[in-house]
Formats: sequence, C-alpha cells, structure tokens
Amino acid sequence: MIFVQESIGSATKYYIQPNTYMENSNQIASRFREVILNGTWVANTNYKDQLSGVNWKQAIYKVGELNTIATLTYHINYYMDGILNVFEGGPLEIRDKYSFDAPQIRSKEDWEKLLDGMWANAEKFAGLVENMPDKKLDEVFVDKKYGNYRRNIEGVIEHSYYHLGQISLIKKMIERSEKEP
Repeated sequence: MIFVQESIGSATKYYIQPNTYMENSNQIASRFREVILNGTWVANTNYKDQLSGVNWKQAIYKVGELNTIATLTYHINYYMDGILNVFEGGPLEIRDKYSFDAPQIRSKEDWEKLLDGMWANAEKFAGLVENMPDKKLDEVFVDKKYGNYRRNIEGVIEHSYYHLGQISLIKKMIERSEKEP
C-alpha cells in the first residue's frame, strides 16, 4: 500500500493507494527457490537445509497428533507436482483430500526417493516459473475459481513457508526427545 497526500486548494486529502507493483516471473521463481532450495532471507532456513539432516526414522517419527516430517514433505511436493502438471499443459488432477496420503517410508531409500523427487520437482517448478512470460502470471489458472497463475504460485510459496515452520518445530522436538534419557 502507498499512502498518498494530495492538496486540493486549501484542503488536504489523504488516502491509501494499492501498490501497483507486481513481481515478475524471475522474482517469483527466486522466492520459490528461497523457501525450498537455498534461501535464508525470510525464515533463515529452507526445506533443503531442514531436511538434509533428517534420517528416515526421524522423518516418520510421530510427535503427538502432529503430522510427521515425511507427511509434510510429501504434502508440499504433492502440490508442486500437481501444479507442474498444469504448467506442462496437463489437467489439474490434485485434490486436497489426497494431499496428506503419503506413501509408507520404511527405509533410508524410501526417504531419499521422496526427497529426490521433491528437489527435482522444485528445480523444475522454479525453472518453469522463471521462464514463464510475465503476462502469463495474470492469466486464469485452469478455471476462474482457482484465480490466476500468480495467485497459485504465490500460494505454493506461502503454503511452503507455513509447513516449513512446522517441520522446523517438529524436528526440534524430535531432536530434544532423542537427547532425553
């Protein structure tokens, strides 16, 4: 928002003008990379940093009623993968009700497969956003009810930060419980 002061004769008028600045696709791709792959500016961490030291047993460790780290990782990747499908010309096939249906993680290999898929999707997602024409950001995403491309990409970024916070806290709880006698 921009606060504007306008003088008309002897009267002064104050009002708020919406910010008309919009990020371009390069800037949005950079913000996406920051939360998933390599940034520290907003949260002082990112998914790759938080998950790199998590072993498969920690990933599936249940803390109370909270989701596991593996489930939250799957959840974020599920949305990335579904939106990638649309970016590549396919239909929107993801459904919220399936977004927490993570596969069983029973080994180091299962956990690494989930992480490798997430990093690959993140790189692909960021690359497609970065190369997206800026005017595409304001086009309808699949159906008007879903808003435009910009809204969906920014939604993925914001949603990712939300769950990154959860993962960070759950990881700390697990590490603390491992230190207890």
